[in-house]
Amino acid sequence: MKHIMFIITAIFSINTYSSECEYKNCQHNKIIVGAQRSAEYLPFLTGKRVGLVVNKTSRVTNNEHLIDFMLRKGINLTALFAPEHGIRGNIDAGDEVKGSLDKKSGIMVTSLYGKSRKPDADSLKNVDVLVFDIQDVGTRFYTYISTMHYIMEAAAENDKQVVILDRPNPNGHYVAGPIREEKWKSFVGMHKIPIVHGLTVGELARMINEEKWMAKGIQFAPKNLLIVKVANYSHNNKYSLPIEPSPNLRTKEAISNYPSLGLFESTTISVGRGTKMPFEVITYPDKRLKINIELQVQDIPEAWPQRGRYTYGESYQINTPEDNKFSIKPFYEWYWKMRDLGYKSEEIVDRPEWLAKLIGNESVLEMIKARVPYQEIEASWQNELDKYLVMRRLYLLYPLKD
Repeated sequence: MKHIMFIITAIFSINTYSSECEYKNCQHNKIIVGAQRSAEYLPFLTGKRVGLVVNKTSRVTNNEHLIDFMLRKGINLTALFAPEHGIRGNIDAGDEVKGSLDKKSGIMVTSLYGKSRKPDADSLKNVDVLVFDIQDVGTRFYTYISTMHYIMEAAAENDKQVVILDRPNPNGHYVAGPIREEKWKSFVGMHKIPIVHGLTVGELARMINEEKWMAKGIQFAPKNLLIVKVANYSHNNKYSLPIEPSPNLRTKEAISNYPSLGLFESTTISVGRGTKMPFEVITYPDKRLKINIELQVQDIPEAWPQRGRYTYGESYQINTPEDNKFSIKPFYEWYWKMRDLGYKSEEIVDRPEWLAKLIGNESVLEMIKARVPYQEIEASWQNELDKYLVMRRLYLLYPLKD
């Protein structure tokens, strides 16, 4: 049955090269994201009440947001929904996003990153179809995919339609990391996928639906889930994002480092928040740890965990390889650098439960504490990863060369 449903859904995914494109780079073989392929989704939206789930990356051109584009095209926008960092992308990680009026469009914004992370029936009463257009970075704990899960779930429960305007995954050329265990399901780990999942949001939406991962196994009817593909994209493409996807992922190096360095957010070690190099450094306020950099972290709340202090460590602007991929090696090595200097485990990993949520299990930290070589730790999750790779192939929308 799963394979039959896969075929039906694939038919409803947009596979043709769009004859209309609003973007300046619509030449043959240029990557054209779903939002730019307006001929494929505007007819579907015409005459319907439309809600948008968007952020600062939701652009049709460099200068035009999807909100403004839809209004210019006469689409009846009735609701806006804001994920982490807000619609304009200027709210820091973990900070509550509050509902407000979008001054430019005059449309009310409902927060999906505050007291509620899922639209309720009342917020959807004036909506027929929800459009999701947000750039992902291919990492399980990057919360935009959790927001997508919840808007899909709310739409399916309330008999609404969903359109996913797909975008390339800048870390979509590989798959790595442990599969999340059920015990550690959370907003930073909604799905039983590896840390680097190797899917676009459109492909993941198909997986969520067909694997019955939504509440009570609810699924969309084929006519209610539309995925507008990226033209001319392959998972073997190395794709650099035209707009930073969130305030602390400002460069392609930070985006490639994020799956590995994101694990440090469970520790007292800084990865550059409050500096000009977030997710491009690993530092701590101990001169003995200096490898090639020293920094002063700004004295501002979002600059945790070492706000206002001088820190010392390692620059990944210098050390990031061209083909940087996820590994627990940086975490492992820094943990033992500090242990060997006399720091206790709880002084390093001060939030072990948060680490378990990020990495998807408790066992990795226990193996690190036992000084099991990191290569053996990574090998320990390979069997589950192999099973995932087989499942992943069912939902791919884009070519993949082995």
